[in-house]
Amino acid sequence: MGKSIILLVSGLSLMCLLTLASSEKDRFLVEGKVYCDTCRVQFFTKVSKFLEGATVRLECKEIEGGSVTFSKEAVTDKSGSYSIEADGDHEEELCEVSLVKSDDPDCDEISVEKYEHMARVSITNNSGITNPVRLANPLAFMKKEKLPECKEVLRELGFDDEGILV
Repeated sequence: MGKSIILLVSGLSLMCLLTLASSEKDRFLVEGKVYCDTCRVQFFTKVSKFLEGATVRLECKEIEGGSVTFSKEAVTDKSGSYSIEADGDHEEELCEVSLVKSDDPDCDEISVEKYEHMARVSITNNSGITNPVRLANPLAFMKKEKLPECKEVLRELGFDDEGILV
């Protein structure tokens, strides 16, 4: 009887460990940054600033039909960074982080350009990425009026006043 109990407890312990290991396997962390585009050029410059208190949303949708399968929001810290935990493997879905709102009333405009306010991320173990952390491209809210120093900053980078390469 003693051996049976030991075998039963050992078997249950092994099942618990395997369950824990498999649930950790499909747990991901999506990280990124949000900044204020102070020159309204849709790229980061030396006068851009990271935004604290900005809200972003990670959303995964079915490729066919577009039904939302996962959605979670996060708020940026003082360095403009956010971190969103995502459970489950979303290999057959499109997952994107998008801007929701800014706490800075002078920098709360969302660009109409999709690449500026949305970042696609791969949330699957079948991507060749072994690290569970997924890094999203930086996202930006635009300042209502560009900073006066933007002209000089853009010239230094080889752009005209509107951010067009010269």
